[in-house]
Amino acid sequence: MSLHVQYRRYRLPFRHPVRTAHGVWAEREGVIVRVQDKSESGSGAVGWGEAAPIPWFGTETADEIEAACRELGERCDVARLESVPQRLGCLRHALNAAQAEIGAAAVEHPAPAVAPEASARDYFGVAALLPAGRAVLERIPPLVEAGFRVFKWKVGVGDVADELALFSDVCGALPSGARLRLDANGAWDRRQAERWLDRCADAPVEFVEQPAGAEPAAGRPASSVSREMDLLLGLAADFPTPIALDESLVGERDLERWLGAGWPGVYVVKPSLLADPAAALSRLERARAAVVFSSALETAVGAWTALRTAFAWGGERRALGFGVWPLFADPRCNGPMAAPFIRVRDLDHLDREAAWTALS
Repeated sequence: MSLHVQYRRYRLPFRHPVRTAHGVWAEREGVIVRVQDKSESGSGAVGWGEAAPIPWFGTETADEIEAACRELGERCDVARLESVPQRLGCLRHALNAAQAEIGAAAVEHPAPAVAPEASARDYFGVAALLPAGRAVLERIPPLVEAGFRVFKWKVGVGDVADELALFSDVCGALPSGARLRLDANGAWDRRQAERWLDRCADAPVEFVEQPAGAEPAAGRPASSVSREMDLLLGLAADFPTPIALDESLVGERDLERWLGAGWPGVYVVKPSLLADPAAALSRLERARAAVVFSSALETAVGAWTALRTAFAWGGERRALGFGVWPLFADPRCNGPMAAPFIRVRDLDHLDREAAWTALS
């Protein structure tokens, strides 16, 4: 198959900077690819993909992705695309997504994304993202009014004692039956994590995401990775509140490591960081793992692919971590607007061509 490959690098400011334990995140960098079948007997179909790296998670950088795209050139074949190095997992994700879309378009009578009789699996709940600090108390009431009942609060940003005091107010502001996810981005040491997990035992907390050990495994000594695993497995065994892996779960190698260790908690899966999400999901389904799909703060292009991946999940459906939009200053680049639920047919409204045009 002869393919025409185009790419556009982006640097998009967020409408409001995102505060996490890693610091203030003011803009998103990445690369969007557009691949078209140019074979003589081909369909001319177009496929889209987005490489949305998060370097402090352990992915490649936008500079590395752009250099690899430049080296690929505009004309290549499938074998050439598959030769992209394994270490460029986000770029491989983008190119695989584009090729899969072209392949689906070539099927004369493609199967529907969701069978008509499976209407109960036609939608996901969505968790609303809450800001760090005291701003959280102003944000909760309008989100409750909008219908949200699952919330994700960024913690590990300020002093532990201050955040623990605020935690009581946050729980008090939630309606009956609501669930709270705490995302520490690995900010705490063991003692701090134990303080939080002790407090969570009697609170409406669904899970604590990455309480500690957020350094990417790639490039670290095996002994360091082993200590991180021992720490998180120990915390999971000592406290009733489930723990979720996020920064510790970047690519397929991390996934196999934690499955092999018998991780008892939740896997937060960012499809955009997986070179082959379908294979990863198959492995997780076989293990009957508890999975939460989460945004990597990608554009509409990456959101379309990531959400399609989530809707293909055959296991238990937990609220998606995709309640992040409107995210960008340029609305053409946003994924689906944050709402308490999202349906598979909502993805049809994502205009990836408009996002591509916005970057020209």
